[in-house]
Amino acid sequence: MNERALSEHALQAGLRDIRLPAEATGGMGAELAAAIALAAIAALMIGLIARQFLGRKPRPAPARPTLARRLGELDALPDAERRIALLHLLKLYDPSQFSALCDGLYRPDGGPDSATLRAALARHA
Repeated sequence: MNERALSEHALQAGLRDIRLPAEATGGMGAELAAAIALAAIAALMIGLIARQFLGRKPRPAPARPTLARRLGELDALPDAERRIALLHLLKLYDPSQFSALCDGLYRPDGGPDSATLRAALARHA
């Protein structure tokens, strides 16, 4: 091994950051871009780690409106739209009754009226 002691100047020169010469391509801009990239990567890693520890609390599912409430909201609709909405609800709550009515939906007389559909749905409310 080398028995010589390092001088203070040689020690400080060895501890300085390695830098590209000023004439090198990129120069200060390249060093700035590298520093920004390293900072972005560090921020991303910190964010991912923080997300793991902090976590997100799941939101409770919104309350599903009851059939009675849905039927009450349909009173504001015109008759044709109300019948369509009642048919959608009947399909959701009583598929067998809906399938029995499907054959008559496209007849010239217009199929079941709103009162009949509401009565069929009232059994499920």
